[in-house]
Amino acid sequence: MYTYTHAEHNRSMRSRTVPPQTYFAGSALFHYLGPAFAVLLFARVAPLGVAWMRIASAAIVFAVWRRPWRVLKFADARTVRTLLALGAVLAVMNSCFYEAIARLPLSTVSAIEFLPVIVLAAIGVRSPRNLAAVALATGGVYVLIDVRLRGGALGYGLAFANATLFALYIVLAHRVSRQPGLGGIDGLAAAMLLAVPIVTATGGWRAAPHLLDPVAIGAGVGVGITSSVIPYVCDQLAMARLPRQTYSLMVSLLPATATVIGLIVLGQTPTARDLLGVSLIVGALALHREATTAAAAPRPHRDARAGREGLRRPGTLPSR
Repeated sequence: MYTYTHAEHNRSMRSRTVPPQTYFAGSALFHYLGPAFAVLLFARVAPLGVAWMRIASAAIVFAVWRRPWRVLKFADARTVRTLLALGAVLAVMNSCFYEAIARLPLSTVSAIEFLPVIVLAAIGVRSPRNLAAVALATGGVYVLIDVRLRGGALGYGLAFANATLFALYIVLAHRVSRQPGLGGIDGLAAAMLLAVPIVTATGGWRAAPHLLDPVAIGAGVGVGITSSVIPYVCDQLAMARLPRQTYSLMVSLLPATATVIGLIVLGQTPTARDLLGVSLIVGALALHREATTAAAAPRPHRDARAGREGLRRPGTLPSR
């Protein structure tokens, strides 16, 4: 049976001393920095092949780091279903996303990605101030989108499919971050492991011709770490302490992040309209205020409570 150690408990306590907004900032930075590198890799590997490299390399990192089979071994049926759903969403979402950014500018795809998320941000709005923040963020994204069918109907269809799956990712990942016995990152690691067979079925055949290419493999591993390890871990650490509505509103910063990264990495120069949209989104984030009710507070993890009990009894370590 898996043992919750003193070191794991101490790391959990240290992670809670960092403001959750800091973790979100890390997620926002890498959420599109990795995909920008992936666009450069498209010249060598097809988008679905890059999606496979991303998921597979992230799964290997999580397997070595977290050994997620321990979670799957002792999980109940409901937890397994949640992890399977998250794994399927990760596999299909990333495949749609890469096919979309192969056809459309990164900033356009990221702006479309926010549209279903605004519904999550609007659910549970409790004050006129936060309602105004949601409206301001929506206006900012609308300005950023500037939808023109320059990439063709297929590109936009893939972008909207990715957007729907991204909203579902937020719901499932937030549930995993609050689920007792998972520890957030361990649940994410298990879901990533479950995503590998799905993404192999859709994109493994596109990656196969490049598995002996050290440049492609090295770049694919880099994309996996910067796209699916660092940002998703930051998501779990932020979601564990932020209400889902607050986190969903903060996601509106992603189109602004994509605009900046598109400029630096891909040379996609923002227009005056882009800058206006970014300003509106930043204003929305400044206006928003989190709920302070007890209902907004995250439930303590069972393993964290067990860790404290074990620390009070020297020589004993609880297990799950």
